[in-house]
Amino acid sequence: MTDTDSTTDTEPDDAAPLPEAVVDDAERLTRLARQAPDAAEADAYRADRAETVAAHDYTARIREDDDTLVLYPDEWIEDGTVQLDRIDDTDRAVEIPLSGSGDDTWATVEAHNAALVDAVDDAHGSMHAANARAFADFMGNHYCRRVETATADELAEFYAEYYRRNVWASADQQAALDASLKYVFAAADTECPEWSTKSSDE
Repeated sequence: MTDTDSTTDTEPDDAAPLPEAVVDDAERLTRLARQAPDAAEADAYRADRAETVAAHDYTARIREDDDTLVLYPDEWIEDGTVQLDRIDDTDRAVEIPLSGSGDDTWATVEAHNAALVDAVDDAHGSMHAANARAFADFMGNHYCRRVETATADELAEFYAEYYRRNVWASADQQAALDASLKYVFAAADTECPEWSTKSSDE
């Protein structure tokens, strides 16, 4: 990928930081693009990434000199170039290093976790699969670990912090989360730690 890999067609919004789930998706799609077997598939992942961040008035770029994914507010960019005089708060930009062994490690973890998400989808349907995908993003992007290695504390963190802030789930999907996570562990032939959404709310 090159530094011209960007989308800048949206109007600026407010200065709120990007939701954590959007950052996670941008990194996941970037790494999937790098692992794609052909250019068409890689372009599709990049297009998905551009659409994901553009919904929040951001642009995804690759800074080539240190191999870093950078998410810039759209209003900082003109004609494909970051305008330094428009940078009002550097904390609004999000930087995700991509170099090193992380690509291979992350890709291996993502492939494993994605297979479990598919297994949950096949056995229990799309609602549980959506919850499983959110949990896979949390474990893969935050810990670079397989979902079935999660501890009870990490399950509680996922629900109390990540899921509530970043997953726009219906009431039915939220109510199904405890079962969804048990299905994930069952798909991995691993016992789920003692935990539930009800205990996290207490």
